[in-house]
Amino acid sequence: MLRRARKYPVRRRVQTACPACGYGEHVLPVASFGRTGHASTRVIFGAAALGGMSQERADATLALVADRGVNHIDTAASYGESEDRLRPWLANHRHEVFLATKTGERAGAAARAELERSLERMGVDHVDLVQLHNLVEPDEWDTAFGSGGAVDALAAARDEGLVRFIGVTGHGLRIAEMHRRSLQRFDFDSVLLPFNFTLMQLPGYRDDVEALLEVCAERHVAVQTIKSIARRRWPEVPDRPFSWYEPLTDPAAIDRGVRYVLADDQLFLNTSSDARLLPLALDAAEGPLGRPNDDELAADATEFGITPLFDGTALERI
Repeated sequence: MLRRARKYPVRRRVQTACPACGYGEHVLPVASFGRTGHASTRVIFGAAALGGMSQERADATLALVADRGVNHIDTAASYGESEDRLRPWLANHRHEVFLATKTGERAGAAARAELERSLERMGVDHVDLVQLHNLVEPDEWDTAFGSGGAVDALAAARDEGLVRFIGVTGHGLRIAEMHRRSLQRFDFDSVLLPFNFTLMQLPGYRDDVEALLEVCAERHVAVQTIKSIARRRWPEVPDRPFSWYEPLTDPAAIDRGVRYVLADDQLFLNTSSDARLLPLALDAAEGPLGRPNDDELAADATEFGITPLFDGTALERI
């Protein structure tokens, strides 16, 4: 299914200043983020990781993000304290990154108010991308696209310069088809959806994703992916989980999960909310991006008990 795997990916080179290891060079692949004109690192920092952190730990995490050359940050109004934790760092680094946030509101006035709060929390006068967060349910979809809905409000905010681009995100097995429906109604600049080997073995979901990717390629819509290193839902949820699902922790399996996504040069990868795994994801992205074979990925699924996070019914919502 994975198409147009780029043999020699474009890379972003940055110098690091690590006292322990001396000056070195980290290399991340970059690609045009859809029609936006921004050359984004294909690994996007998922700033949900900052939501429950102290400011000190958030500052250290963002220093790692910058040192490793990541130039695209994705947060949301609903990610705990994430936007607040970004504010001190953005005061000096806003010009270095493509900054995205999300609103979960469906009515126009509420979406506008949430966007304005996000700008205030982050201390910025605009974001590069605002996304309708998890737009999956039909009734919410109707409200968002209706008169006075969130889509109209965000388009107006774009016209005023508060945002530059507008996207849509979602979870579950229905989201690829719902994104196609959304793109028929509005010219979104980006989409975001779950993508990993286990999910793509589900024929219905695979077919919907393939159809969506064709539309996005034709219209130069950026495609962000999530859950690249998801293992399963927690059998027993820890007291303070770093992620709502259980991620992989084995470095070799993480490497294969990252390469499975980035082997297709149409796709961007948003990192896990478990920041402990961020260095491993970046290490994988800096190496050769050849696609792992199906036998390797199937062996990981067996060894680590990888199961789909969604089933279209009882497990559809997070």
